[in-house]
Amino acid sequence: MPAATPPLNVAVLGCWHVHAKDYARSAAAHPGTTLVAVWDRDPELGRPLAQEFGVEHTDDLDALLARDDVHAVTVTTETTAHTEVISAALAAGKHVFTEKLLAPTVEECERLIALAADAGLALVVSLPRLYHGYALAVHEVLESGSLGPLTYARVRLSHDGAVHGRDHGEGGWLPDRFFDPVPSVGGALTDLGCHPVYLTQWFLGADPRTVRAVYASLTPRAVEDHAVVTVGYDDGRIGVIEAGFVSNDAFTIDVHGTEGSIHYTDQDARLWRRWPDGKVEDLEVPADAPDAFGQWVGHAVDGTRAIDNLERAVELTRLVVRANTAAGGSK
Repeated sequence: MPAATPPLNVAVLGCWHVHAKDYARSAAAHPGTTLVAVWDRDPELGRPLAQEFGVEHTDDLDALLARDDVHAVTVTTETTAHTEVISAALAAGKHVFTEKLLAPTVEECERLIALAADAGLALVVSLPRLYHGYALAVHEVLESGSLGPLTYARVRLSHDGAVHGRDHGEGGWLPDRFFDPVPSVGGALTDLGCHPVYLTQWFLGADPRTVRAVYASLTPRAVEDHAVVTVGYDDGRIGVIEAGFVSNDAFTIDVHGTEGSIHYTDQDARLWRRWPDGKVEDLEVPADAPDAFGQWVGHAVDGTRAIDNLERAVELTRLVVRANTAAGGSK
């Protein structure tokens, strides 16, 4: 992969996802990048973000990608547009940082990864919690084997975006487009639930033997606003993945083995371990590793590939597809 010369000029492609502003902010703040433009087919979505950051807005994707002074893009379109937009960006020679899911299907994910590799371009998917200190600490304990054979893990992440925070009309602060099953490719599990999914896969394994799912809606939505997925492995381990848009709960991780357990909650950022005799030991939460955006810039500059990130992105899509299929008509 040819190395890029910093700073990289970055354009935002799509403002459908609520994280578009976050990645625009990253591009504006990172010392190796400069935010230069925002594209969206819908000016009502794209123009406000461009104005906020003082950069130009365009609704002409082809013209933007043809510019030599745009070296890289962040992709925050609707999930169903990822394959089209990312393919176009790679074909135009742009490095790509994208919101999860990479694509709606495993086949599309693998095609995009191959395109990036063939073009020698950096492709990175935002899987941020893999690089947080608490997750690194949990994984280190699991890798040490001191919990004995693992038996169970539960990861829960929920916010109240479907029910609280809107000043007018019904519903919460999450935009209505997040509840449209066509562009979003699902509801709570496909969006927020991705984080518990890839963490559970990291702790227990990427390819469970069984996947069961229950999706439900407390609000009159076309997609689920909360979900529970259980995964089972050949050696007897069980994982429970929980996600929702209807309660603002603490984010929690619980992993159990035959010789104790390890736990984390973002309420007071507490990480602790329980030993077989019942003793509880509080552990220090280490510093975060470099975030996914920073890793992407590093790969673009160094001419390297984000192999681990992309492998996990593919497996994330694989499990989300299996969970959506398993849920069937359970909503």
